[in-house]
Formats: sequence, C-alpha cells, structure tokens
Amino acid sequence: IEQARAEGFCVSVHALNNLMGCLLNLNEIVWFWKVYKEMDSLGYVENVNTFNLVIYSFCKENKLLEALSVFYRMLKCGVWPNVVSFNMMIDGACKSGDMGFALRLLAKMGVMSGSFVSPNAVTYNSVINGFCKAGRLDLAERIRGVVMVKSGVECNERSYGALVDAYGRAGSTDEALRLCDEMTSKGLVVNTVICNSVVYWMFMEGDIEGAMLVLSDMIDREMDVDRFTQAIVVRGLCRNGCVEEAVKFQRRIREKKLVVEDVVCHNTLMHQFVTCGDQILGSMVVRGLDLDVVSFGTLIDGYVKEGKLERAVDMYDGMIKMKKTPNLVIYNSIVKGLCKRGLAGEAEAVVEAMDSKDAVTYNTVLNESLKSGNVEEAVTILSRMQKEEGERLVSVVTYNIVINHLCKFGCYEKAKEVLEVMVERGVVPDFVTYGTLITSFVKNRGKQQVVELHDYMLLHGVTPHQRIFRSIVSPLLETCLKET
Repeated sequence: IEQARAEGFCVSVHALNNLMGCLLNLNEIVWFWKVYKEMDSLGYVENVNTFNLVIYSFCKENKLLEALSVFYRMLKCGVWPNVVSFNMMIDGACKSGDMGFALRLLAKMGVMSGSFVSPNAVTYNSVINGFCKAGRLDLAERIRGVVMVKSGVECNERSYGALVDAYGRAGSTDEALRLCDEMTSKGLVVNTVICNSVVYWMFMEGDIEGAMLVLSDMIDREMDVDRFTQAIVVRGLCRNGCVEEAVKFQRRIREKKLVVEDVVCHNTLMHQFVTCGDQILGSMVVRGLDLDVVSFGTLIDGYVKEGKLERAVDMYDGMIKMKKTPNLVIYNSIVKGLCKRGLAGEAEAVVEAMDSKDAVTYNTVLNESLKSGNVEEAVTILSRMQKEEGERLVSVVTYNIVINHLCKFGCYEKAKEVLEVMVERGVVPDFVTYGTLITSFVKNRGKQQVVELHDYMLLHGVTPHQRIFRSIVSPLLETCLKET
C-alpha cells in the first residue's frame, strides 16, 4: 500500500478493508487498529465492510458493548447493516452468554435493516450453539425445530453438530445418536468432528463398547480418522483402565497408517503405563519420532509419583544427553521427589542450580524444610522468595504453608501474626487459611478469640470454609449472642 501511494496511486477503501481483514485473520490486532486509525485520519468514508471488520475485532476480544456502539454508529451514519453485521453481533452476544440480547437482535433484524436482511443458517447456528453452551437444550431444539422451519431455513451439519455435542455433555448419548440418524435421513453428512464428539462423551460415560462401535463404523465408512480421533480413543481407553487396548489401538493406527504419528498419544500412554515407559520411549526413538520435553516430563513425573526417584534421575540424565532442555515442570517434579525422600538439602541444591524458579519450586522446598523442623532454612528460603521479582513468588499458598506449620508447632499467635502480615501485603487469605487457623484456635484458644479471628478474616475478604463455618463457628456465634 505504501508503494502504491509512493507511485501516485489512490488506495481505495476496499483495498484497506482487504488489508485489515488479513490482519485480523493473522491475529495482528495492533496493526489492524493502526491501519484503521490511519484510514480515519485520512478522511476515508467507512462502508459496511469496514464497520463489519471493526465489529468482528471487538467481538473477537469479547468486547460486546464496544461492538454494539460501532453497530449503532453504523446506523447513525446511514450505512445499512448486512446479514454479516447481524451474525457477528449475535454470535458475539451468544459467546458472551447474553442470550437475551442475541434473541432481541434476532427479532429486530428486519426492522433495523429496512426489511432487507433476514436470518440465515449461520445466524440460527450461533443461537443454537449459545443455548447449547448454556445447557438450554430445550430452547436450542425450539430454534431448530420451530423457528428455523417457520423461517424456511434448513439445518446444516453445524446445527446438528452443536446439538450432538450438547446432548453428549448432558449425558444423553442416545439422543446424540438419534440426531446422527436424523442427519443421515435428511442427506446430511455425519462428519469426523461430530463422530469424535460422540466417541468422546461415550468414553466419559464409561461406555467403551459404544464408543468403539462408533469408531468401527467410522473406519468402515472410510471416514477421515484424524489425530483428534486418535487422541480421544487413546485417552478414553486409558481413562477407563483399558491401557492394553489403547496400546493395541495405537499399533493398529500405525500399521494401517490412518494418521500421521505424533508424540501426543505416546505421551498419554506413557502417563498411564509409566512402568513400561522405557520400552515405549525406545519404540518412539526406533520409529524416528522426535521426542519432546513432554515425553521426558511425563516419565520423570510418573517415576517420582511411584517413588522411583533413581529412575527419574536416570531419565533426566538421558534427556540432557539428547540435548533437551528441562523445563520448570521437570525440575519441580525432581524437587518434589527429593523432598518426599526427606532430602531437603539435595532439593535446595537443585533449586540453586536452576536458572529460573517459580512459586511451586520454592513452596515445595519451604514445605519440606518446615516439615523436617529446619526453621532456619525455611526462613532463608522465604526471605529469598520475598527478594526475588518483588515478592511475586510469595502467594497465598506460601503463607498457608507457614501458617500450617506454625500451628503444628503450637505457635498460634505467630500464625496469627503471619495472617496480619499477608493482609498488610495485599494477599487475600483463602478458605485454606481460614480452616487451618479456625480449627487450631478452637482446640487451643477461647471461643471469644475464635469469633474475633473469624470476624477479622471475614472483614479482609476471606470466604469461609463452609463445613468448618457450619459445624464450628456458627454454633459459637449463636452462643456468644445468647451470652450478650
């Protein structure tokens, strides 16, 4: 565009609209607004496509009010909205959960467009999808079975796809299958996306046989079994304890070359079948798959959870030899493993060697130091956390660890002081803080002190632990009121 201007050509509003459309598709929001502002400053007159692009940009960022203001500005400027304008506004409202506004706009499409625009399949699909996401299947079915029929708009694969997924989520896979049969009878294609949804929800219900029957039907009809299908089946089988069947399915997929192999499903299998992780890892190497950090991280975490710290360390060494850089998750797994063994010193050495640490790393070592009674080391760790990154690492979890151990040590007043410090520093206590302190004070302090502590935390934004409040604090409050 700059070159065209330099050569004396006049850049039209249509060319700028095309440019802004490309920028939105590339998610270059900052550049989109730069071009739009430049367009406005140069005196270009916006047309319906320009307005639609701005509305789409706001809806994409979930800014419905801003999109609505642009929509009204378009009407004030005498630019008639087209069906795309309405569809974007309605879709934005549905995604924001404002179904009332979406329905009002749907009803006024004709009036607001001078009777030139009426809803199409895209419009109704947005509303159906919105109701499905809100769990209002009755209203979604009414749109499909009554409103669309009256308007003469036919349902398509997207209409049915949203309903099939919603019925599956609601635990009504039989109804989802009925809709699939209805689609076939109407000449619509039950595509891979819809079948994937049915298979996923059947696995979630524990209906392994039903899920595998749908999968078998997909293969028999020569449908495209994609990597999402593969991941759903492998995870579904593993989730239901059928790890061997998952391995067999993975082997069948590989032998028939139905899907291009990637590491995701292998990582799932390793997570479920960590005792055979070395064999799976070796198999991946033989087939030339590029092992990623997740592959190693899954195995290391699995070995740590099984108490096989030596195997986890061996796997870490193998990762280094393959020139893979461990991430924070892997380091945190090893630190947790060392702490579980009571090797707080070794865990601290690993933390020292790390280039970057996060709150999880420090909190793990802090908890182990306090658990082993090494208060001096815990104080050192806490002060280091407070110094690094402007106390960003010190969270409510950190304070809860300290409060919990102080209460275990019998230092109840010190624990209360820590509560006051966290409040002063802008950290809002949570229900864990509440539960730890209240249960400790009830056992070791008077009822008046318990009530005062409850009131203090309530005033500083704590949401009480409901069970503890009902069983302990509420009766105490009633007693205090009677005594008063």
